[in-house]
Amino acid sequence: MDLSSARWRKSTRSGTSGGDCVEVAANLTDVIAVRDSKHPSGPVLAFTPQTWHAFIEHTKHP
Repeated sequence: MDLSSARWRKSTRSGTSGGDCVEVAANLTDVIAVRDSKHPSGPVLAFTPQTWHAFIEHTKHP
């Protein structure tokens, strides 16, 4: 998977002190990529946009 054009972003709730953050790249074609901000060159989880949106909706309405 080519992530060279990924624009990674952290949640605004992450604060400015760093720490344990998840970054999401939603600008890629047909994939939402998720990584650990402490290990930017580490593994990446990849989701279809439909799966990612279902996950987000589920977390909003437990």
